[in-house]
Amino acid sequence: MLAGLQRRGLDATPLLARAGIDLAETDTRIPVERYALLYNLCVEALEDEAFGLLPEPMRPGSFEFLCRALLGAPTLGEALLRAIRFLRIVLPAFRIELRMDGARAELLLDDGGSLGPGLDAPARVFAYEWLLRLLHGVASWFVGRGLALDAVAFPYARPAHADDYALVYTEHSSFDAPQLAARLQANLLALPLRRDEAALVGFLEGAPGKITTLYRRDREMVFRVRDILRDALPQNLSLEEVAERLHVSPRTLHRRLEEEGSGFRNIKEATRRDIAYARLAKTRQPIARIAAELGYADPSTFYRAFVAWSGMSPEQFRHRLAGNDGLPAASAGPDRRPAPASTAGRQRSREFGPTEA
Repeated sequence: MLAGLQRRGLDATPLLARAGIDLAETDTRIPVERYALLYNLCVEALEDEAFGLLPEPMRPGSFEFLCRALLGAPTLGEALLRAIRFLRIVLPAFRIELRMDGARAELLLDDGGSLGPGLDAPARVFAYEWLLRLLHGVASWFVGRGLALDAVAFPYARPAHADDYALVYTEHSSFDAPQLAARLQANLLALPLRRDEAALVGFLEGAPGKITTLYRRDREMVFRVRDILRDALPQNLSLEEVAERLHVSPRTLHRRLEEEGSGFRNIKEATRRDIAYARLAKTRQPIARIAAELGYADPSTFYRAFVAWSGMSPEQFRHRLAGNDGLPAASAGPDRRPAPASTAGRQRSREFGPTEA
């Protein structure tokens, strides 16, 4: 998000201070309200709702008129076609299409090389993330429900923060595609729009940064389970024990998590992983103590889990942090996920929840 400011030689420090965000605090996630505030501050400073990332600016007010263009559309499909026509005007850098193929629909985004030769540059990655989230979030708001994306193929290499994609987009994310392709069930396009002018007026308060808050309700159970598991450590709670604390049946809890695109085991592992990364990066606690505080019966079990998460042992993780100014190097193995950078999104967010999810 800050890449456009850097390109123009502008200092992001005052905006971060106003939003109450300290990028040096790598062991906490950023609350979604502060992230939304930073979003709006960047737009205001750059006079560009696309953060200065594209060849031509998206002038302030574009988001509002995008939403107004959708009012009165009879179905979601027609609303998306209206949105695409509008965005082709204000975002000429992107080619945007909606394709139908039987029971499947695909939303296609392609910058055609207009964002520069660096396919994996953070500015290009964020531009795609932002535009897909914009379209998906607005569409979900207008129909009054979260719209499930069956799969998304992204046109860049897997980024270090890709584990968060399952909460934001879908668990079925792939990378290195020729263009972004987001797949959903075609019958969703027949959904009626449920928002009117009065609702839109309230929605636009705090826009366009408000778009980042739309997923919180959809992930409520994920957040509640994560918080219970974290607060109970080192006790290793089972699904049944968490369900009892939430006053629901285990079957209901399993179904709710599945509806939110997650699962109990994934949340448990992601919660432990985030805490482990933070303790290794910010403390000198012995590995055995960290393992015990995370509820592992013995350090060897923790070692195996950590290698599966990061592609390296806890000692290697600490060594690389110390030797690379806080940035652990990626694993050399082709099937390993790179260890997350300590300056990247390790901050706990009510928006994204644990990085698994």
